[in-house]
Amino acid sequence: MEQKTLYTVTVFSENTVGLLNQITIIFSRRGLNIETLSVSPSALEGIHKFTITVFADRETVVKVVKQIDKRVDIIKSYFNTDEDLVYQEIALYKIATPGLMALGSIEDIVRRYNVRILDMTEDWAVFEKTGHYQETQALFDELKNRTAENGKNCVLQFIRSGRIAVTRSKVERLSDMLAAMEEKNNDNK
Repeated sequence: MEQKTLYTVTVFSENTVGLLNQITIIFSRRGLNIETLSVSPSALEGIHKFTITVFADRETVVKVVKQIDKRVDIIKSYFNTDEDLVYQEIALYKIATPGLMALGSIEDIVRRYNVRILDMTEDWAVFEKTGHYQETQALFDELKNRTAENGKNCVLQFIRSGRIAVTRSKVERLSDMLAAMEEKNNDNK
């Protein structure tokens, strides 16, 4: 049995109601759990980009991408491994101020983890950390293992986004595909 790898599936489509459900069902039917999911407008006007991460073997991810491509509302889908991408995620940490003081030097945490402080009150502070999963998780692990003077965990809330990614190629592969289609249409005129 082939070892499972983390693949990033990128789907380009128009912004159509119900399309997210149709895409996720394709993963579900193959018994694949979506690890992260992010959707936003792409650099191409009127086209949205879905970025989905999933652990799978290559054969399965190829089948999933082909099945997604068969959908009417899909312009094109691709899959990549981490080596093909520049990617990040963002995490927000809401920390109790007494717990924050128990951490010692806030400056040390900010510098060591390259954290931004987004908001701070007498009761809590909100940190922002961007990076790869391991980096955002390392900060969470350090914070959750700290307790305030009252013995409570200092992390009040924690949220991490899905992966956002761009390919290492010069332009998006969809741009190349659309340019080739346009050139072909012009040649047929």
